[in-house]
Amino acid sequence: MSDRQNETDVILIGAGIMSATLGSMLKELAPDWKITVIERLAGAGEESSNEWNNAGTGHASLCELNYTTEKSDGSVDISKAIKVNEEFQVSKQFWSYLVDRNMIRSPRDFIMPIPHMSLIQGEKNVQFLKKRFEAMSNNPLFEGMEFSDDPAQLKKWIPLIMQDRPVNEPIAATRYETGTDVNFGALTRILFDHLKKQNVDIKYKQNVDNIKRNRDGLWELKVRNVETGAVERRTAKFVFIGSGGGSLHLLQKSGIPEGKGIGGFPVSGIFMVCQKPEIVSQHTAKVYGKAPVGAPPMSVPHLDTRYIDNKKMLFFGPFAGFSPKFLKNGSMFDLISSVKTSNLGTMLASGVNNVSLTRYLIKEVMQSKEQRMAALREFVPNAKSEDWDLVVAGQRVQVIKDTPNGRGTLQFGTEVVSAADGSIAALLGASPGASTAVSVMLELIKKCFPQHMKAWEPKIKEMIPSYGVQLMKSPELIKEIHASTERTLGLSRELQSVR
Repeated sequence: MSDRQNETDVILIGAGIMSATLGSMLKELAPDWKITVIERLAGAGEESSNEWNNAGTGHASLCELNYTTEKSDGSVDISKAIKVNEEFQVSKQFWSYLVDRNMIRSPRDFIMPIPHMSLIQGEKNVQFLKKRFEAMSNNPLFEGMEFSDDPAQLKKWIPLIMQDRPVNEPIAATRYETGTDVNFGALTRILFDHLKKQNVDIKYKQNVDNIKRNRDGLWELKVRNVETGAVERRTAKFVFIGSGGGSLHLLQKSGIPEGKGIGGFPVSGIFMVCQKPEIVSQHTAKVYGKAPVGAPPMSVPHLDTRYIDNKKMLFFGPFAGFSPKFLKNGSMFDLISSVKTSNLGTMLASGVNNVSLTRYLIKEVMQSKEQRMAALREFVPNAKSEDWDLVVAGQRVQVIKDTPNGRGTLQFGTEVVSAADGSIAALLGASPGASTAVSVMLELIKKCFPQHMKAWEPKIKEMIPSYGVQLMKSPELIKEIHASTERTLGLSRELQSVR
């Protein structure tokens, strides 16, 4: 096969939600571009994007307490919550665009309306939640949020959690009725099915062994068939490395200076899952509590209603753990092989800075099922061990880098690293990645394709009506977007009773 036949405009590495989103957007903006997707596994959405590997919360800051912090003067900073919520509104607009144009046939295949709640116990925590509620409910993005510290009201909202619960200390919750449960695995597969119909070349069971820049400016990928071992070279003008935990190794192989000095710290997780209809029917909400002291933000305990293959079930967790693998289907040598001379100092500093975190993760992974059941019973007092199964979640790789806060700082969230000329970009990090995929990919497009932005802007505004506008400062636009996306995606209050 000639090199010319293996040349393409864009290569997307990894068939997860990020590549699915970027590929779908680029096909709308530049339909003539030739796009190739390379995935190591046998199908799309099999790693972090898979519905069994993440919480599917549809992160909108409605229930996650770690997106809001109490300042020294006692007030609550909701700036991060605003940012994440605005980004989720952007995702909902793009999904609505796809539904309106029949690129997604039925939104119910990937998104369902589920109330989002925060639940807290103890006088000090209740006071914090009340202040948080006051700060958020006064913001147009969070209009409609409810607060209650009345156990009788909480029994109506969350009967399974309140059943036989001794209320011997203050307890309170906030509730936002039109939160969502998003099946990112299903969404990923839907988007790739559509891309395939648009003549996007999707190569499964192919691993990218190496990546380098040729003299002609094109990126050359060494691609190996994982079944036969056959190797071929593929070249592209632009490469997106969207392979979850696998992205760091490929970024390092690219040799771009922007990738130097960055490390990764893997965090694994376990969920407990209940599929018994008589228990599942008693709980319809995603309820988030507070993370234990010393735990990473992704370890916030929560009891979630989930819909997988149209079946309602309950997830509780995640219980954090440690594995040196960067992917669930990765290698035990992933962590050690990611340490290079360029990031050795950063990684060593991070090790010193995060001894307590490492100790916490090891303690978590050593827990028995009964110890995990004890944590679950703090949410569901009557939980029985035989009703709940353990499920291993996906691997997350947190970014480690030197920042103004210190050397070897562990970063929480997602980060795009791109070459100065925009010819290659990698997505690193974890939660709330999938929920904010559209915003993240929009920023990537602006950064990597500045020469096209003027021509593309009208189409971008068609896909995302709020593009270029800060939603928080546009209350009327927020109302319009809420109304239109809830209608298109089937999330309106009227439809909830039907489900």
